[in-house]
Amino acid sequence: MLAVAALGVLPQAAAAQGSAGLSAMNDRGDLLGWEAVGRIDLPGGFCTGALIARDLVLTAAHCLYDDVGRPLDPARIVFRAGYHSGTEIAASRVRQWATPEAYMPSAGGQSDAVMIRNDVALLRLATPMVAAEADPFRIHQVPPEGTRVSVVSYGRGRAEVLSREADCAMTGAFRGGILSFDCNVTFGSSGAPVFVREDGRLRILSVISGGTAPGQPGSVSYGMTLPGLVTQLKQRLRVVDARPKVSAGARRVTVGQRNGTGARFVRP
Repeated sequence: MLAVAALGVLPQAAAAQGSAGLSAMNDRGDLLGWEAVGRIDLPGGFCTGALIARDLVLTAAHCLYDDVGRPLDPARIVFRAGYHSGTEIAASRVRQWATPEAYMPSAGGQSDAVMIRNDVALLRLATPMVAAEADPFRIHQVPPEGTRVSVVSYGRGRAEVLSREADCAMTGAFRGGILSFDCNVTFGSSGAPVFVREDGRLRILSVISGGTAPGQPGSVSYGMTLPGLVTQLKQRLRVVDARPKVSAGARRVTVGQRNGTGARFVRP
Protein backbone atom coordinates (compact mmCIF):
# COMPACT_ATOMS: atom_id res chain seq x y z
CA MET A 1 0.00 0.00 0.00
CA LEU A 2 1.26 3.45 -0.91
CA ALA A 3 2.04 5.54 2.19
CA VAL A 4 3.83 8.87 2.07
CA ALA A 5 4.39 11.82 4.35
CA ALA A 6 1.86 14.59 3.91
CA LEU A 7 3.57 17.95 3.44
CA GLY A 8 1.28 19.54 5.96
CA VAL A 9 0.86 23.01 7.40
CA LEU A 10 4.27 24.41 8.22
CA PRO A 11 4.91 27.11 10.83
CA GLN A 12 6.22 30.32 9.29
CA ALA A 13 10.00 30.29 9.40
CA ALA A 14 13.16 31.87 8.05
CA ALA A 15 13.84 33.47 4.67
CA ALA A 16 14.62 31.49 1.54
CA GLN A 17 17.59 29.15 1.36
CA GLY A 18 19.11 27.65 -1.75
CA SER A 19 18.37 24.03 -2.63
CA ALA A 20 19.38 21.79 -5.53
CA GLY A 21 17.15 22.37 -8.52
CA LEU A 22 15.41 25.37 -6.96
CA SER A 23 15.62 29.00 -7.97
CA ALA A 24 14.50 31.53 -5.37
CA MET A 25 12.53 34.49 -6.72
CA ASN A 26 14.45 36.98 -4.61
CA ASP A 27 13.45 40.10 -6.55
CA ARG A 28 9.89 41.35 -6.92
CA GLY A 29 10.43 41.41 -10.70
CA ASP A 30 11.02 37.63 -10.67
CA LEU A 31 7.33 37.17 -9.84
CA LEU A 32 6.17 38.50 -13.21
CA GLY A 33 3.77 35.89 -14.57
CA TRP A 34 3.61 34.05 -11.25
CA GLU A 35 1.40 36.48 -9.34
CA ALA A 36 -1.46 33.96 -9.17
CA VAL A 37 0.66 31.63 -7.01
CA GLY A 38 0.54 32.63 -3.38
CA ARG A 39 0.94 31.67 0.24
CA ILE A 40 -2.08 30.45 2.18
CA ASP A 41 -1.71 31.65 5.76
CA LEU A 42 -3.44 29.33 8.21
CA PRO A 43 -3.72 29.13 11.99
CA GLY A 44 -0.21 28.10 13.02
CA GLY A 45 1.38 27.84 9.57
CA PHE A 46 1.04 28.04 5.80
CA CYS A 47 0.62 26.12 2.55
CA THR A 48 0.94 27.06 -1.14
CA GLY A 49 -1.97 27.69 -3.50
CA ALA A 50 -2.80 29.06 -6.94
CA LEU A 51 -5.71 30.95 -8.46
CA ILE A 52 -7.75 29.09 -11.07
CA ALA A 53 -10.46 31.77 -11.17
CA ARG A 54 -10.72 35.29 -9.80
CA ASP A 55 -12.25 33.97 -6.58
CA LEU A 56 -11.03 30.33 -6.47
CA VAL A 57 -7.75 29.05 -5.07
CA LEU A 58 -6.55 25.49 -5.65
CA THR A 59 -4.58 23.80 -2.89
CA ALA A 60 -4.25 20.52 -0.94
CA ALA A 61 -7.13 19.32 1.22
CA HIS A 62 -4.94 18.33 4.16
CA CYS A 63 -3.95 21.99 4.64
CA LEU A 64 -7.47 22.74 5.86
CA TYR A 65 -7.54 20.48 8.90
CA ASP A 66 -5.69 20.77 12.18
CA ASP A 67 -3.38 18.17 13.72
CA VAL A 68 -6.26 16.06 14.98
CA GLY A 69 -8.34 16.28 11.80
CA ARG A 70 -10.70 19.10 12.69
CA PRO A 71 -11.69 21.50 9.86
CA LEU A 72 -10.32 25.04 9.99
CA ASP A 73 -12.58 28.07 10.15
CA PRO A 74 -12.50 29.83 6.72
CA ALA A 75 -12.45 33.24 8.40
CA ARG A 76 -8.98 32.43 9.77
CA ILE A 77 -7.48 31.61 6.36
CA VAL A 78 -5.88 34.26 4.11
CA PHE A 79 -4.61 33.84 0.55
CA ARG A 80 -1.72 36.18 -0.33
CA ALA A 81 -1.18 36.27 -4.09
CA GLY A 82 2.44 36.86 -5.11
CA TYR A 83 3.59 36.97 -1.47
CA HIS A 84 7.19 38.18 -1.15
CA SER A 85 9.00 39.11 2.07
CA GLY A 86 6.07 40.51 3.99
CA THR A 87 4.07 42.02 1.11
CA GLU A 88 1.79 40.62 -1.57
CA ILE A 89 0.22 41.61 -4.89
CA ALA A 90 -3.24 41.15 -3.38
CA ALA A 91 -4.76 39.38 -0.39
CA SER A 92 -8.17 38.07 0.60
CA ARG A 93 -9.72 36.12 3.40
CA VAL A 94 -11.49 32.88 2.55
CA ARG A 95 -15.30 32.80 2.54
CA GLN A 96 -15.79 29.04 2.24
CA TRP A 97 -13.94 25.92 1.15
CA ALA A 98 -14.72 22.45 -0.14
CA THR A 99 -12.87 19.14 -0.22
CA PRO A 100 -13.95 15.80 -1.75
CA GLU A 101 -16.18 13.56 0.32
CA ALA A 102 -13.65 10.75 -0.13
CA TYR A 103 -10.90 12.75 1.57
CA MET A 104 -10.68 11.74 5.23
CA PRO A 105 -8.19 13.74 7.32
CA SER A 106 -5.95 11.85 9.69
CA ALA A 107 -3.92 12.86 12.72
CA GLY A 108 -0.92 10.66 11.90
CA GLY A 109 0.73 12.73 9.16
CA GLN A 110 0.64 9.81 6.70
CA SER A 111 -1.32 9.58 3.45
CA ASP A 112 -2.47 6.48 1.62
CA ALA A 113 -3.55 6.18 -2.01
CA VAL A 114 -7.16 7.18 -1.33
CA MET A 115 -6.10 10.32 0.50
CA ILE A 116 -3.55 11.36 -2.14
CA ARG A 117 -5.94 11.02 -5.08
CA ASN A 118 -8.50 13.16 -3.21
CA ASP A 119 -6.11 15.62 -1.55
CA VAL A 120 -7.55 18.65 -3.35
CA ALA A 121 -9.42 21.69 -2.09
CA LEU A 122 -10.98 24.82 -3.53
CA LEU A 123 -11.05 28.01 -1.49
CA ARG A 124 -13.69 30.62 -2.30
CA LEU A 125 -12.24 34.09 -1.66
CA ALA A 126 -14.25 36.77 0.08
CA THR A 127 -12.76 39.38 -2.29
CA PRO A 128 -12.10 38.25 -5.88
CA MET A 129 -8.75 39.17 -7.43
CA VAL A 130 -8.69 41.23 -10.62
CA ALA A 131 -6.72 40.09 -13.67
CA ALA A 132 -4.42 43.09 -13.38
CA GLU A 133 -3.32 41.80 -9.98
CA ALA A 134 -3.06 38.06 -10.69
CA ASP A 135 -4.13 36.22 -13.85
CA PRO A 136 -5.57 32.78 -12.94
CA PHE A 137 -4.16 29.57 -14.40
CA ARG A 138 -6.09 26.89 -16.25
CA ILE A 139 -6.20 23.15 -15.52
CA HIS A 140 -4.42 20.65 -17.81
CA GLN A 141 -5.34 17.09 -18.72
CA VAL A 142 -2.85 14.29 -17.92
CA PRO A 143 0.17 14.14 -20.29
CA PRO A 144 2.34 11.03 -20.88
CA GLU A 145 4.96 9.86 -18.39
CA GLY A 146 8.27 11.64 -18.73
CA THR A 147 6.64 14.98 -19.47
CA ARG A 148 8.76 17.85 -18.19
CA VAL A 149 7.04 19.87 -15.48
CA SER A 150 7.85 22.66 -13.04
CA VAL A 151 6.81 23.39 -9.47
CA VAL A 152 6.43 26.78 -7.79
CA SER A 153 6.11 26.83 -4.00
CA TYR A 154 6.91 28.19 -0.59
CA GLY A 155 8.40 25.76 1.93
CA ARG A 156 10.57 25.04 4.92
CA GLY A 157 13.42 27.55 5.05
CA ARG A 158 11.88 29.55 2.18
CA ALA A 159 8.63 30.78 3.66
CA GLU A 160 9.13 34.40 2.61
CA VAL A 161 10.15 33.99 -1.02
CA LEU A 162 8.55 31.91 -3.76
CA SER A 163 10.88 29.29 -5.26
CA ARG A 164 10.68 27.51 -8.59
CA GLU A 165 12.07 24.24 -9.88
CA ALA A 166 11.92 24.89 -13.60
CA ASP A 167 12.69 21.42 -14.88
CA CYS A 168 11.60 18.16 -13.28
CA ALA A 169 9.48 15.29 -14.57
CA MET A 170 6.24 13.43 -14.14
CA THR A 171 7.65 9.96 -13.50
CA GLY A 172 4.45 7.94 -13.28
CA ALA A 173 0.69 7.88 -13.71
CA PHE A 174 -1.02 5.25 -11.57
CA ARG A 175 -4.45 3.69 -11.36
CA GLY A 176 -6.93 5.87 -9.55
CA GLY A 177 -5.47 9.17 -10.73
CA ILE A 178 -2.24 9.37 -8.72
CA LEU A 179 0.79 11.03 -10.34
CA SER A 180 4.43 10.91 -9.23
CA PHE A 181 7.17 13.49 -9.76
CA ASP A 182 10.90 13.82 -9.12
CA CYS A 183 10.50 17.49 -8.17
CA ASN A 184 12.15 19.05 -5.11
CA VAL A 185 9.41 19.82 -2.59
CA THR A 186 9.37 20.03 1.18
CA PHE A 187 7.10 20.83 4.13
CA GLY A 188 4.99 23.88 3.34
CA SER A 189 4.90 22.97 -0.36
CA SER A 190 1.54 21.28 0.17
CA GLY A 191 -0.89 22.47 -2.48
CA ALA A 192 1.89 23.81 -4.71
CA PRO A 193 0.91 23.82 -8.39
CA VAL A 194 2.69 21.46 -10.78
CA PHE A 195 2.87 23.16 -14.16
CA VAL A 196 3.11 21.81 -17.69
CA ARG A 197 3.51 23.94 -20.81
CA GLU A 198 0.76 23.72 -23.42
CA ASP A 199 0.97 25.73 -26.66
CA GLY A 200 3.41 28.10 -25.01
CA ARG A 201 1.23 28.69 -21.93
CA LEU A 202 1.55 27.24 -18.44
CA ARG A 203 -1.29 25.04 -17.17
CA ILE A 204 -1.72 23.36 -13.78
CA LEU A 205 -1.35 19.59 -14.08
CA SER A 206 -1.54 18.66 -10.39
CA VAL A 207 -0.97 19.89 -6.84
CA ILE A 208 1.61 18.50 -4.45
CA SER A 209 0.17 16.25 -1.75
CA GLY A 210 3.16 14.51 -0.14
CA GLY A 211 6.45 12.75 -0.64
CA THR A 212 8.61 9.83 0.43
CA ALA A 213 11.50 11.92 1.80
CA PRO A 214 10.56 15.60 1.63
CA GLY A 215 13.47 17.90 0.83
CA GLN A 216 15.96 15.04 0.44
CA PRO A 217 17.81 13.92 -2.73
CA GLY A 218 15.95 11.17 -4.56
CA SER A 219 12.61 12.01 -2.96
CA VAL A 220 9.48 11.10 -4.89
CA SER A 221 6.55 13.50 -4.59
CA TYR A 222 2.93 12.71 -5.34
CA GLY A 223 -0.09 14.54 -6.68
CA MET A 224 -3.31 13.70 -8.46
CA THR A 225 -5.21 14.26 -11.68
CA LEU A 226 -7.36 17.36 -11.38
CA PRO A 227 -10.06 17.86 -14.04
CA GLY A 228 -12.77 15.66 -12.53
CA LEU A 229 -12.17 16.74 -8.94
CA VAL A 230 -12.01 20.44 -9.77
CA THR A 231 -15.25 20.24 -11.77
CA GLN A 232 -16.93 18.44 -8.88
CA LEU A 233 -15.76 20.93 -6.27
CA LYS A 234 -16.78 23.94 -8.37
CA GLN A 235 -20.26 22.47 -8.65
CA ARG A 236 -20.48 21.86 -4.92
CA LEU A 237 -19.51 25.44 -4.16
CA ARG A 238 -22.15 26.68 -6.61
CA VAL A 239 -24.77 24.54 -4.88
CA VAL A 240 -23.95 26.13 -1.53
CA ASP A 241 -23.93 29.66 -3.02
CA ALA A 242 -27.34 29.09 -4.62
CA ARG A 243 -29.03 28.14 -1.38
CA PRO A 244 -31.24 30.73 0.33
CA LYS A 245 -29.28 32.61 2.96
CA VAL A 246 -32.30 33.17 5.25
CA SER A 247 -35.23 30.77 5.08
CA ALA A 248 -37.11 28.71 7.60
CA GLY A 249 -36.80 25.71 5.31
CA ALA A 250 -33.19 26.19 4.17
CA ARG A 251 -30.60 23.67 5.23
CA ARG A 252 -27.44 25.38 6.43
CA VAL A 253 -24.00 23.91 5.79
CA THR A 254 -21.82 24.30 8.86
CA VAL A 255 -18.22 23.58 9.72
CA GLY A 256 -17.37 19.93 9.08
CA GLN A 257 -20.94 18.97 8.18
CA ARG A 258 -21.52 16.63 5.23
CA ASN A 259 -24.36 17.65 2.95
CA GLY A 260 -24.84 14.55 0.85
CA THR A 261 -23.64 16.21 -2.39
CA GLY A 262 -20.25 14.49 -2.57
CA ALA A 263 -18.06 17.11 -0.91
CA ARG A 264 -17.16 18.47 2.48
CA PHE A 265 -17.87 22.20 2.95
CA VAL A 266 -16.74 24.78 5.43
CA ARG A 267 -18.04 28.32 5.69
CA PRO A 268 -18.42 30.79 8.54
